[in-house]
Amino acid sequence: MHGALSVGSLATTFTASQGLLLMIPNMYKIAGELTPCVMHVPARAVAGQALSIFGDQNDIQAVRSTGFAILFGSTVQEALDLALASHIATLRSRIPFVHTFDGFRTSHEIQKVQAFPKDIFRKVVELLAPEIDAHRARGLNPNHPHARGTAQCDDIYFQAVEAANKYYLDVPKFVEEAFLWIEKICGRKYKLYEYFGGANAKYIIVIMGSGAGVVEEYLAKMGDKAKDCGVLQIRLYRPWSEKHVLAALPTLSGIKAVAVCNKMKDPAAPGEPLYMDMCATLQRARCDATIVNGRFGLSSKDFTPGMVEAVFKNLKSSNPQHPFTIGFDDDVTHFSLPYRSLETVPAGTKQCIFWGFGSDGTVGANKNTIKIIAQNTPLYAQGYFKYDALKSGGVTMSHLRFGPTPLKGSYLIDAGCDYLAIHKREYIATFFASTLLGPLKEGGTLVLNCPWSDEDLEKALPPPFRKIIGQKKLRVCAIDASAVAKRTGMGKLINNIMTAVFFELSGVLPTEQALALLKDAVKKTYKNKGDAIVNQNIAAVEAAIAALRDVKYPLESWASQDCDMFSFYEKPRAEKPAEYVTEILDKVQMMRGEELKVSQLEADGAVPLSQTRYAKRGVAECVPIVDMDKCIQCNVCSAICPHAVIRPFLLSSVELLEAPKTFDTRKATGGNAYAGLHYRIQASPQDCTGCEVCTNACPVGALSMVSRLQTLDQGHGKNWDYAMTIPNRGKRFDANSLKGSQFQEPLLEFSGACEGCGETPYAKLVTQMFGKRLIVANATGCSSIWGGTAGWVPYAKSKEGGKGTAWGNSLFEDNAEYGLGQFLAVKQRRRLLRDRIEAAIARAGSSMSLGMRSLLEQWLEFSEDGIISERLSDELGPLLEAEQSKAKEIAEVYRLKDMITKPSMWMFGGDGWANDIGFGGIDHAIASGNPVKIMGMDTEVYS
Repeated sequence: MHGALSVGSLATTFTASQGLLLMIPNMYKIAGELTPCVMHVPARAVAGQALSIFGDQNDIQAVRSTGFAILFGSTVQEALDLALASHIATLRSRIPFVHTFDGFRTSHEIQKVQAFPKDIFRKVVELLAPEIDAHRARGLNPNHPHARGTAQCDDIYFQAVEAANKYYLDVPKFVEEAFLWIEKICGRKYKLYEYFGGANAKYIIVIMGSGAGVVEEYLAKMGDKAKDCGVLQIRLYRPWSEKHVLAALPTLSGIKAVAVCNKMKDPAAPGEPLYMDMCATLQRARCDATIVNGRFGLSSKDFTPGMVEAVFKNLKSSNPQHPFTIGFDDDVTHFSLPYRSLETVPAGTKQCIFWGFGSDGTVGANKNTIKIIAQNTPLYAQGYFKYDALKSGGVTMSHLRFGPTPLKGSYLIDAGCDYLAIHKREYIATFFASTLLGPLKEGGTLVLNCPWSDEDLEKALPPPFRKIIGQKKLRVCAIDASAVAKRTGMGKLINNIMTAVFFELSGVLPTEQALALLKDAVKKTYKNKGDAIVNQNIAAVEAAIAALRDVKYPLESWASQDCDMFSFYEKPRAEKPAEYVTEILDKVQMMRGEELKVSQLEADGAVPLSQTRYAKRGVAECVPIVDMDKCIQCNVCSAICPHAVIRPFLLSSVELLEAPKTFDTRKATGGNAYAGLHYRIQASPQDCTGCEVCTNACPVGALSMVSRLQTLDQGHGKNWDYAMTIPNRGKRFDANSLKGSQFQEPLLEFSGACEGCGETPYAKLVTQMFGKRLIVANATGCSSIWGGTAGWVPYAKSKEGGKGTAWGNSLFEDNAEYGLGQFLAVKQRRRLLRDRIEAAIARAGSSMSLGMRSLLEQWLEFSEDGIISERLSDELGPLLEAEQSKAKEIAEVYRLKDMITKPSMWMFGGDGWANDIGFGGIDHAIASGNPVKIMGMDTEVYS
């Protein structure tokens, strides 16, 4: 981009987070050369103690000193309008711009907006012709040559930097003029710093980005009750204009307290940058208001009207909390403010939540719903979609609003929900009733996709679920959408069926009109897939209404029943798990991570392994069971399984006597190593994703897919639990053969990868071959998400000995360098260990036992053999611990004992890393001559 600009071209780019940070050196150059351009940035979190793909303003704050102007939008409409304003202002001011808006909360929100016709852009370009010509004239060109990017010494560099001051001082004027252009084009008015609230407000929130709309919605709803409150929205963040900030605020003498809300964290500063800006501005204006610093919304943590209320309450208190945080319980530094759920949407707004299942089509159908309503009614529409950390097969939550007035509040629905649909029946018994039904208002509509009759619901619905239904007097409707989908040839896709149900029940549009529009949308969506697919979808829509029914339930008895609202959801487990599992993992895996307190999380981001072992999601409709009479004991099904849910087990005769009766085995075949053992293939019903890869791969058709609930009734859940108690006998077999490798314990299991994933079988195989001495440097990408999402870490420790995969992630672009650094450091540490062992033998050989001396001498000979060094490590560990006090040389060896085993060191990553951004690093790592191991998972897409 810098090169294109330097020769007089108009250039722009779109980036965020780590990508934006990579551009910082060039941003300094572009700004220093006064070169107009615009970078469009959905502001996002920056990887620190962990990666987060979600939105906050840390990346924007990282570039605030580059010299780029920063213009911040707060809504989808503003993102469109301010994009054009930025291009106008940059050409007129010569200052490059970052046009930004909140990542995810704005960039991924669907809103009804007014777009500019293309003719408008053409007209703007015509009006900017003089500025464009001037930019071209400044470009490098042999017809009017000059030199740019020279080296300056201390005698003139400072003055040259200061020479740019006048350009920055003029930026606010040019942005205001750009806003006037926008107003003339479309009528929408913008200010550099926009105030909303009481004319004589005493308590002010200062905020930037989508949070401003939440505060504005709260103030509008409260009316005169909040007439002493107001909000200042920051649009022009850099260059900061004190004059315009002060002009936008109410009378300074009347302001008592100001809360500056920052959607980022600067851990080493006395306050976040926006707070420091406001402090300097108000201090210079001699305003004696109390100014407090607050943080909200990091990594897209929701910012709700209830939180706005809490911030204003804090300002009104006699001793406001400073600094403060909002959105969780900080039980360590006690900065957090308590808050509640609060409904503040404009009158007439309908709020709807849809609980879907990744890849079931719910999200796509809801996007169609928004388009249908927005394009065919005067209603405003808003849609936002929340996902868990899993790939396809995870939980999706669609939050939709429709109303007669613009929807400025960008936050998840946590109160006042009119319509809530649960598209997957398993959620009903998995997630807390309060999590699912809490947002529904009294008398709201609840839709269940389930096969149960009214009588069955009495038993099928958990007691807490029934209780909340009764207490809130909900209208409950049911449909067996899965059965409708199968009848109409739609397979697992229930999206359009449930959309038809929504239009029938919501009343947003007359049903007849809505269904006609839905059918038109179906034709547009699927026309490229042929008439058969279109007709199947239309048939499903028509069948949906006939299959829908109102549920009659005993309201009083459901509402008054006495039940524990929490104990029902405790997961049945064969053994009692550690407190970490029940207090942290279960909450993360059951969509209750917001409840975790600061003290429950590690500040450096380190987490234990084997997390997915406890999830037991039970998401598959059908799971594989084996016909042992057909099975040829080839282990192909286990090798190909993406989630390590189907495995071979070898039992002794004693163990077979203790096995459940349904644990059907056959005599193990294959030679002497199998003598006296009994063989079985067993799948875990509660961990399987139902991908059918194993059944398709089985060469003899020994596997068949059976209803998961049926397999549980048949005892396969207990079979799996028993199988997990059988000792692993992998040492008998060659881990480098397909069959033998599958008798090794997989140290990658039950990941959040897509069903049928093509990456995980290879990573799993690496753990079976090298897992107890494996170090993985994993590039950011698909494999780091299924491999390293906190709460869902699938890499595991061995049950015997507790060794396992040490897994680390740095960035997307530097994984080869990260892995090479690990390799060289381990090489150096093991060289140091060799020196210490040689010194110990030479100087303290007589002090140590003969057994330990013999093992140390063997290590000197076989230190580079991974298998032998691992065995020696197991034997040396206890001896070194027992004899470390005999001599300081032995103690030095003991300090380095974790280097006795030669680790198997790997770099994992996808083709986005290996073939694109990280190619140079891989080239460097290989050219270094070190025997590095690299696995590129070449899916040929950015997964």
